Amino acid sequence: MRLGGLALSRGPDLARSEGLRTLWRGLITVRQRGDFARKNTMRDIFEEIFVQGPIDPLEAVRRSAGQRLRRRFYQTAHVDDAQLDHAHGSVENGGFAIRLDGRAVRTPARRILAVPTRALAQALAAEWNAQQELIDPLSMPLTRLANSIIDGVAEAPAAVAAEIEKYLACDLVLYRAPGPQGLVAREAQAWDPLLDWARATLGARFVLAEGVNFVAQPAAALAAARAAIPGDPWRLGALNAITTLTGSALIALAVLAGRLSAEEAWAAAHVDEDWNMDVWGRDASALERRALRFAELKAAAMVLDLHPGA
Repeated sequence: MRLGGLALSRGPDLARSEGLRTLWRGLITVRQRGDFARKNTMRDIFEEIFVQGPIDPLEAVRRSAGQRLRRRFYQTAHVDDAQLDHAHGSVENGGFAIRLDGRAVRTPARRILAVPTRALAQALAAEWNAQQELIDPLSMPLTRLANSIIDGVAEAPAAVAAEIEKYLACDLVLYRAPGPQGLVAREAQAWDPLLDWARATLGARFVLAEGVNFVAQPAAALAAARAAIPGDPWRLGALNAITTLTGSALIALAVLAGRLSAEEAWAAAHVDEDWNMDVWGRDASALERRALRFAELKAAAMVLDLHPGA
């Protein structure tokens, strides 16, 4: 398919363009709040940064020119060993909290920012300690993802899992280009091993399609892949993030299983885009947006790596 002289990607509508890759990302993000009084406290500054500031990196790029960054208001971030109940902030249910100069950090929904493993908490604290004179939310993808999981995924895990299942039904790697032959070969090289892995490891036998026409997948294949979706909200939220960033639940499940690294997943998700850039050249603004999305994917992969689950 061609538009404006460019060889465009084919496949399911939701997975093919940069904008459509992010169509369902709002599910695990928190709605921005309306205007409210600001006080010069850590609580209000934190809320202003992460509620008013766009979570989606693509939206962030569009607004960055007019966004006023906040000055760093703390000296150090560290991990609190106390185990916290997110709902009440009490020492009950487990989780390593992030503290700024000894004070608890809260998510946009006013829950304690705490994560299930010390290693993940240390990575979050490092993200806060890496901030310079100004706090830049774009440089804190792990914090944004943690906020989304605590405030969104943990409240509606079934809905998040259902969104991932929708991608399985029309996954990026199932829809192949009819040409040119070089692109056909690249897709096969990157995606055929994933289908082999899904068949051997998940017991899921998917069928391929050419072009953009929807092809129904076998119910048995969808059920087998669906069974691999985790119930733990942290792993589920990370899986959802990778799915929406790549347009492929199968790529995301391969990262979850350790079959693909973050870099390999990113390359597999951008076979068509890389082909177009090789043919037509690179655009600086598109590369900037792409770098932001890659940072999001690496943050999600870090959650899976530092919270391996049961």
